[in-house]
Amino acid sequence: MAENENGADKSEEPTEKRKRESREKGQIARSRDLSTVAVTLGGIGGLLISGGSLAQSLMAVMQGSFDLPREALLSQDAMPQMLLTAGLIALKATLPLLVMLLIASILGPIALGGWLFSGKSMAPNFGRMNPLSGLKRMFSTHALVELLKALGKFLVVLLVALAVLKAYEDDLLSIAKQPLELAIAHSAEVVGWCALWMACGLILIAAVDVPFQLWDNKQKLMMTKQEVKDEYKDSEGKPEVKGRIRQMQREMAQRRMMQAVPEADVIITNPTHFAVALKYDADKGNAPVLLAKGGDFLALKIREIGQEHRVMILESPALARAVYYSTEVEQEIPAGLYLAVAQVLAYVYQLRQYQSGRGKRPDPLRDLPIPPDLRRDE
Repeated sequence: MAENENGADKSEEPTEKRKRESREKGQIARSRDLSTVAVTLGGIGGLLISGGSLAQSLMAVMQGSFDLPREALLSQDAMPQMLLTAGLIALKATLPLLVMLLIASILGPIALGGWLFSGKSMAPNFGRMNPLSGLKRMFSTHALVELLKALGKFLVVLLVALAVLKAYEDDLLSIAKQPLELAIAHSAEVVGWCALWMACGLILIAAVDVPFQLWDNKQKLMMTKQEVKDEYKDSEGKPEVKGRIRQMQREMAQRRMMQAVPEADVIITNPTHFAVALKYDADKGNAPVLLAKGGDFLALKIREIGQEHRVMILESPALARAVYYSTEVEQEIPAGLYLAVAQVLAYVYQLRQYQSGRGKRPDPLRDLPIPPDLRRDE
């Protein structure tokens, strides 16, 4: 079982946050052997596809470079032109091979771990310059595995090379008896197939290295129980901090709510346990909106602010409880309370008219129509 630098067992699977941070730092599973195999096979594939034409083109360049007419030897402009022509022929001949190598060099690294560009991995790490850390890496388990892999690659390539040379012994000996042009083309073909079989030996090494790199990267990401707890606290927040934030949010919401009480048209009370402040904007034509609500001490503060700003306060226990439990602050009252609240607002309007001497005293409110599903008992 893996351990961290403090000796604690890394028994927990890495979290998504840990994986994401590791990827951002460029710490993902990579296999150099897989990249080497991809580039080698890409080069060999390109050589097998264009080996014959490549050999003929290069032979034509050699012949053209050494078989010069007399006019070319005496002309100062002939040599640059011949050099340009030879370069174009060589480029055209090697282009398929270069394209295959380019594709392989891109696909090889991203085959394991995907495409990743991380600026953090490119940043200088002065910790790697520490001699003690370097010695520790030299004598680590990872260094031992890399040494064994290097010896394994050497032995595999050596054995495959001997087997390939033995298999193509007759072809190699026959090249010496062939005409020059045929021998060059045959040599390119033999070299391509020999390299292909030798690269197949590297496939065996990559097949072992890829699972090891995946396992090794996972072991590096494994976490202790304490690390999982600390990450959860960092992501979710410590309970005391979250409680303090919620408290501050409630206090801010209450302050905003109290600041809106003076704008209310009416405050309906229980009369002691609940208080709700309502406002109706005739210009907007919407339903009345609940500006503030509270119970016990908060209800007392709402009534005090209302009295201070001369907001009409009415006692209607059933309506106060219905609004308190059915409506949130800054929301419209439910449709079932439209009629009851409309009667309250009409009463408030008539009472204000009477107090200003422009109307008669309205009758007291009695038995407001509150639907049974919105009624709440104490």
